[in-house]
This record gives sequence, structure tokens and C-alpha cells, in this order.
Amino acid sequence: MIVHRFHCKTGNKGITTTFVVVVMLLLFSASCSKEHKEVVDVVFDPDKTYTMKATDVSSLISDSGITRYRLKAKEWQIYGKAAEPHWYFPEGICVEKFDTLFQTEASIKADTAYYYDKKGLWELIGNVEVESLQGEHFETSQLFWDQKKEKVYSDKYMRIEQEDKIITGIGFESNQNMTQYKIFNSQGIFPVSDAPVDTVQAEQGDSIRVNVSKIDSIKSN
Repeated sequence: MIVHRFHCKTGNKGITTTFVVVVMLLLFSASCSKEHKEVVDVVFDPDKTYTMKATDVSSLISDSGITRYRLKAKEWQIYGKAAEPHWYFPEGICVEKFDTLFQTEASIKADTAYYYDKKGLWELIGNVEVESLQGEHFETSQLFWDQKKEKVYSDKYMRIEQEDKIITGIGFESNQNMTQYKIFNSQGIFPVSDAPVDTVQAEQGDSIRVNVSKIDSIKSN
């Protein structure tokens, strides 16, 4: 009876079903072993891949609870994972400083800008223009602003237009307030109404030091 009972449970039908299942598993296993798997390597370069991007930025910045600055940019990219973390403004930047009546009293703009977070360093490139609180207009092709050292400098051609005269030279250093500055390799000092800048030349290697009364300035928090 025991043998008969076992035979009933494992008759031809059961054996056939088991055989089919085993064959299917073997075929499936063989199919998987021959399957071609394509692996795509994605290269992540933190120096070229931004971690955040914003467009049409217009941000108001307060100081001691009072709105004092406005930052405007077409595009703002943050490279937070780069070897040297930085911000990038590929389509230019404009920063304005307001007085208590919300009137612009100073500004700075450039075609392109970088800000290196760890260094506290701004690099402004292309058609850099600064309007100081003193009313002077600065123009150059590249300008650095070291916030930690409270120093502004450039080794490029610099043109400074004051109310009654224009000063030009190659190389520039200033305090952060843009109130005490020095121009190297002076090319000339002449009245605003005079001939174009490139017609006035001074002795090569001369420098001009300019000191004006202390005034407020744009400062980083």
C-alpha cells in the first residue's frame, strides 16, 4: 500500500509536469547567462557640474534689518562639490547699494563673475564698471575683490573718471571702500573735456596715489 500510494502521487502526469518545469528553468538560466548587459559609465566631474542653478535672479539683501543691496543676474550656478567651491555668473552680474530712501548710491557690474567661497574672493571679468559712493566711475576688463583682505586690485588697464578729470593706467590697487587707491604705469591725468585717453601719455613706470576722505562702502556680511 505504501508503494501504491507513492505511485499515485508521482504518476506519469506528475513526472511530465516536473520535467517541463525543470527544462524551463534550465532554459531560462541559459538565456540569462547569454544575455548581453550594456553598462553605461556616467562620468561626474564636480568641477564642471553645478549643484544648483537659478535663472533671472533678483535678490534683495538686508543689513541689520534694513534692505541695502540688490543682486541681479540672468543665471547663477553653484559648484558646491568642486575642488574649489565657487559661484559662477556666466551672463553677468549687477550689485547695487541703496541709501535709506532706497535710491542707488553705488553699483558694480560685469559681463561674467566668479565667487570663490573659501577664499572670499570675487573675480569680475569683461566690461567691469564700478560707481563708487564718491561718484567716481571705474572701468576695466578684470577686477578682483578680496573680502578677507578688504582689498580690490587689477593688473589690467584702468580708467577712472572723476567729476573734473580722468586718470588712467595699467594696474590698480585699492582699499575695499574704493577711497584710497593707487594706479600703476600711469598713462595720464587730464580734464574730462580733453582729448581721448590714448592721446595723453605719462612717463612709463610712474604711479599715481589717490587719497580721498573716508566714506561708507559696500561691505560683505
